Amino acid sequence: MAKLMAVTPIFAFLLVALSACTSENTVDTDSASQTPEQTQTLRIAAAANLSDVLPQIIDGYKTDENLAAQDIDVTYASSGKLYAQIKAGAPYDIFLSANQEFPAKLAAERVVDNDKNNESYTPFTYTQGQLVLYSVTKSLHGLEPAAVSDLLIKDANGKIAIANPELAPYGASAQAYLQSQNLYNTLNKQKRLIQAENIGQTFQYAHTGSVDYGFVAQSQIIAIKAKPEQFITLAPASYPAILQDGIVISDALIATDFTDYLRSKAGQHYFSQAGYLMVK
Repeated sequence: MAKLMAVTPIFAFLLVALSACTSENTVDTDSASQTPEQTQTLRIAAAANLSDVLPQIIDGYKTDENLAAQDIDVTYASSGKLYAQIKAGAPYDIFLSANQEFPAKLAAERVVDNDKNNESYTPFTYTQGQLVLYSVTKSLHGLEPAAVSDLLIKDANGKIAIANPELAPYGASAQAYLQSQNLYNTLNKQKRLIQAENIGQTFQYAHTGSVDYGFVAQSQIIAIKAKPEQFITLAPASYPAILQDGIVISDALIATDFTDYLRSKAGQHYFSQAGYLMVK
């Protein structure tokens, strides 16, 4: 009996130690299951023209992927401004530009780690925008796209807003369109061109009647359910194609997952409904 009593404390010690180890292992397992992807905020730098459609895509993504608790933070601005922020070290996970130039620059300048040989760091096209002439002060009823240049010439006092061509791809396309119609230099000399910072500000100028016309995005027109007499959708062949590229600029797996969704059939459906052209 004395011998049994001498051994018991040893067993008790071993049981306590075993219990502690088991407890530690349980905590580690639970901790490991809480991966950064489940709690990490996804930060997206998005071109201003996406402000109407991207919230819908994000809601659809969360629903379709069962990620209701996923935090997604979006900053909207001109593509050039966002590019500058990223160059300066802004902590975004995804950059969705309104053109192809800025994502290509990021890849070429190795702001992202191309040495990882990961296709996630390669620019991809996620949609194609359409350019529209919009007005709330002048009726555009019955006018065909080919009549836009004549309209702008005849309305000698009409003010026209375009986004900054140096920063905003929609502005660059609007500038190219006016140049192709031999109007850009004339309108500049007449001081009829009003330059906005981005496509969002361009739309506000036209929508509030601060200018008579604005070269805006078709998606903005769809979003407000504009009347047919308020806009003319320009022929896609009359200006450089507004191919919009994106790029993943972090190692977050959720970033790659979201960009895959953008290019999926479900994601492209949202773009099509919002006035963009679908891409394969």
